[in-house]
Amino acid sequence: MTDSMLVFDRSLVRRRRERAVSNYADFAFLEESVAERVAERLEDVRRRFPLALELGARSGALGRHLRASGRVDTLIQADLAPGWARARASDGPSVAADEEFLPFADNSLDAVFGALSLHWVNDLPGALSQIRRALKPDGLLLVALLGGDTLVELRDALFEAESEVTGGVSPRVSPFADLRDAGGLLQRAGFALPVVDADTIPVTYETAFHLMRDLRGMGETNAVLERRKQPSRRALFARTAEIYAERFAGSDGRVPARFQVLYLTGWAPSADQPKALRPGSAAARLADAIGGAEVGTGEKPGG
Repeated sequence: MTDSMLVFDRSLVRRRRERAVSNYADFAFLEESVAERVAERLEDVRRRFPLALELGARSGALGRHLRASGRVDTLIQADLAPGWARARASDGPSVAADEEFLPFADNSLDAVFGALSLHWVNDLPGALSQIRRALKPDGLLLVALLGGDTLVELRDALFEAESEVTGGVSPRVSPFADLRDAGGLLQRAGFALPVVDADTIPVTYETAFHLMRDLRGMGETNAVLERRKQPSRRALFARTAEIYAERFAGSDGRVPARFQVLYLTGWAPSADQPKALRPGSAAARLADAIGGAEVGTGEKPGG
């Protein structure tokens, strides 16, 4: 991995996830909501998976849905934080593993699932490529990660407050993958039949301080390598809360926070998968199917 790909301090991500283990039940709402939505997408897949891997198992919310679906025979639950891996050992096979260096053999897994883990990976295309290699032909990838519209209100308020208080700015909110680029990432990693969709989970808080408390409890606070390393002044966060309320508070005085979630689905290539037809080779006309008139564009197939 080159230095240009190093965005996050992975050791700090691990420590913060580890620290979140003890009181995580009070902050699990986002993981639980996303896990349910991932499981809903699995309902559209008419397959069984003898051996599957869950990345970022954390409290086990997604694992519970996967087992309840009856589609997964054996589920290995992995997490970057050893404390979470130990906690999941009571559910079945578990391992402390780094998503950037997966310890699984090529062509060994029937499916890989995940909820809110891969947005902390430095080289996302590389991690997706490792997952694709670990999947058997026609194996399924179905993961959720935070997208680029996540916490835009907090990002704006922090940017303005830091400019005022310190006279400069530093990365305060982690960069996230963009919805427009996610499909290309799957194709670049070698997945077939890629599908990406997104939704937004809106949450409201009494103040920006309550939002920041939740982020700490989730283990989702800033781990960007280029972040300011000195402790931040109390005045910075006080001004952030003021700007947040001034700009975004609703009529009830509460402030909103948005979590955009991207859902990535892809399949390891297989000779048995459907292939797109060659342009111009269709045996039936769309106009006949919909009862409309066909209007030519003047172009010929391949021209």
